[in-house]
Amino acid sequence: MRKRNNLTLYIFIAMILGAVVGYIVYSNYPVNTRNSFSSSIKLLSTIFLRLVQMIIAPLVFSTLVVGIAKLGNIKKVGRVGGKAMLWFISASLMSLLLGMLLVNIFQPGAAINLSNADAGGVKDLIGKTQQFSLQNFVEHVFPISVIDAMAQNQILQIVIFSILFGIATAAIGEKGAIIIKAFDAVAHVVLKMVGYVMMVAPLGVFGAIAGVMATEGPKIFLFYAHYFLYFVIGILLLWILLLIVGFIVLNKRLPNLLKHIIQPLIIAFSTTSSEAVFPKLTEELKRFGCDEKIVSFVLPLGYSFNLDGSMMYMTFASVAIAQAYHIHLDYGTQLTMLLVLMLTSKGVAGVPRAALVVVTATCAMFKLPVEGVALILPIDHFCDMFRASTNVLGNAMATGAVSKWEKALN
Repeated sequence: MRKRNNLTLYIFIAMILGAVVGYIVYSNYPVNTRNSFSSSIKLLSTIFLRLVQMIIAPLVFSTLVVGIAKLGNIKKVGRVGGKAMLWFISASLMSLLLGMLLVNIFQPGAAINLSNADAGGVKDLIGKTQQFSLQNFVEHVFPISVIDAMAQNQILQIVIFSILFGIATAAIGEKGAIIIKAFDAVAHVVLKMVGYVMMVAPLGVFGAIAGVMATEGPKIFLFYAHYFLYFVIGILLLWILLLIVGFIVLNKRLPNLLKHIIQPLIIAFSTTSSEAVFPKLTEELKRFGCDEKIVSFVLPLGYSFNLDGSMMYMTFASVAIAQAYHIHLDYGTQLTMLLVLMLTSKGVAGVPRAALVVVTATCAMFKLPVEGVALILPIDHFCDMFRASTNVLGNAMATGAVSKWEKALN
């Protein structure tokens, strides 16, 4: 936990230093010099982003294969698993749609115009983005070669192959257990690599902020204000929706559930980690009256498939990046992006900055500037506080609801 807090501190320091250096260049040098400086200093953020992109394919493949293979046990619990997945899919779609709706209404990316940083490059990106349609999406779903898909970071093709591989692994029984164990070890190695890559994040933030500040000036902080404010509004609306659905299912038991999970909510909010409260949340849900078997099955499943706060953030962040670069995404493309996020976000629970990793992959797939991810990284810690607590609320609601449906709520 201390290492995570130190990283956050270093990111804040890098943001301040980048803003100071960029503002000095912005205030004292002509436009040509500012643009040249911006291009050079952004190489730092390029290094960070390329490292993130490097680990996306092995991360998604290893974690998703293990998650799907272990999901083979869902047959043993029959209707419980079906009801849990129905809740997870519905909640995920609701969260993604809410994020997409709010980012289109509030337009947080409109507070800054980054298209001037590389007018030619953005023009080319706009053309590619407009050509992306549902038909193209369907054509890119099924990989010709998984090796080629990994080499090009075709994230959706990797997901499709991973799902089939995971299902096949679960189907062969005991022989598959060896493969699951091996891929579980690979997943842990890749997660360790993620930690190493995140150590480079302060350099990426410094380069991104200094570069934008040198060309755009203090307007970048107006973007941060809009971005964070509108995201918090979105989280509040998501909480209202979850509580309404929770009241419909649990009725008068809802206040008692909230009373039991208040401590896990606070811990998740302060530590920006929903995984950190998993043991405590398990204990409190049992005390609330949920059946022990249902808690032990639904809650771990929810941590892989039901991260409501993170889901809302993914559509919000992806479209906001497009807005910042003045790249128009029609609603068809945004719905396609929603479906992609619905798939690519599964199986990355516990990954440091998982939402940003998924957003990076999505931006690359839809030809959006991945530099935008480095731009939103300084504000991500504050957003992560709200994401983590929302994830805890959503999974507690899911476990309580399934227990109620199974008449196993004491």
